[in-house]
This record gives sequence, C-alpha cells and structure tokens, in this order.
Amino acid sequence: MKIEIKLADNMNGFIIKNMYPLYLHDLSGIHGTLPNEYGIFEEEPIRTLGEQYDIQQVWFENPAQLFPYLIIADNIPAGFCLVGSGKYVPSEVDYYIYETFLLSPFRGKEIAHYAMLEIFEKHRGKWKLFTQSTENNIRAKAFWHKTIAHYTENKYTSEEKIIEGMPKLVFRFEN
Repeated sequence: MKIEIKLADNMNGFIIKNMYPLYLHDLSGIHGTLPNEYGIFEEEPIRTLGEQYDIQQVWFENPAQLFPYLIIADNIPAGFCLVGSGKYVPSEVDYYIYETFLLSPFRGKEIAHYAMLEIFEKHRGKWKLFTQSTENNIRAKAFWHKTIAHYTENKYTSEEKIIEGMPKLVFRFEN
C-alpha cells in the first residue's frame, strides 16, 4: 500500500473538513458526548456542517504555523493530522498535534504509524501531544506509545494528567 502525507491548503482542505464530523463522532464514543440540538458534535451552537466547515478554516490560513496534513493511502484520503507551531502551541514546545484521525477501513494497517513518522521528520524540535487515557481508548494509547517509541528509540515521556476536566495521556519528545 502506498502511503503519502500531503499538506492541505485551500484547494484540498475541504477533504479534511469532510472527515472532521466523522472524527468528532468517533470522539463522542470516547468522551460520552452527545450531539447538539442540531445533530452536530460541537460545543458551540453550530447548526449545519457548513458552519462547522468555517471553524476549520483557520488551518488553511496560517501556513507558516499550522500544518493540516492529509493522510493518503493508495490515492484515497484515509485521514488527517493537524500539527500546530508558533503561537498555536504551548510555550515549552515547538510542535503540537491537535488531532489525528484515520477512517475505519484504514485502521490496523500501519498507515497512521508510517504517516506520523513522516510528519515527525518534517518538523524538528520539541513535540507534545495527548490522547484520552480512559479505558475505552486503549487502541489510541497503544498506537501512540508504539509509534513514538519506534520513532524516538524509546526516548520520550508520557504522563497521565487531567486536562479540561478529562483524563489524558500526555506524550513529549524531541527530534
């Protein structure tokens, strides 16, 4: 299988926007969240997917600090990874992974693993990311431990923290 990552822009960013509601739906199973009164998984009173599209536009307007990557498998959009830097990240790091998502048909095939290794190589510095540390998120926790351990040759830290009232597993490493 051919795996590529492509930096999305205003011409193809709509693909990430198309997948984003599916990502939020997946997260609802981990967080136990419900959709709003309009059937949208958003905290704000968003009524349509079009309005949700607008929220994501910032990712395509700051190319020097925000890196919205499409993950492509055999020329088919398989997922995305949103990486921030500069004013969009905590002061103690250079890069921060906001969201990573892979569509169900592509999971368990090492696609995200190889995509993340390539993304890490594109950006050198101090990294931070987190995932939910609840028991119903075992697969994502295992993925991040395996991927980061492989990439850093086990030179990373992870710690359990409460962030915004939710238990998180926070990873840090430098490349």
